[in-house]
Amino acid sequence: MTGDLPFIDPTAGGSKARVARASRPMDLGGKVVGLLDNTKEQADIILEVVAETLRERYGVAKVVMRRKQFYSKPATAELMDEMANEVDVAVAALGG
Repeated sequence: MTGDLPFIDPTAGGSKARVARASRPMDLGGKVVGLLDNTKEQADIILEVVAETLRERYGVAKVVMRRKQFYSKPATAELMDEMANEVDVAVAALGG
């Protein structure tokens, strides 16, 4: 039975494949920023402060807040597509 368990050797080094970074705007003025709440404790409070700061200090036109269903699972494809179609820049939050 133990031979059926897939273990990953953390010393193996991992993949050498590189993923290209998404392009970034030069500034956030007039942009729509998406903030993704991971549902962990106080992530929503942290994101509210971030949203306010983005609007006041960086001239962000609009902040779109979304929340994952479960912190331990990836956001759904539908949620990711919705955000991708609605925002210029997205940030995933980590609560405590």
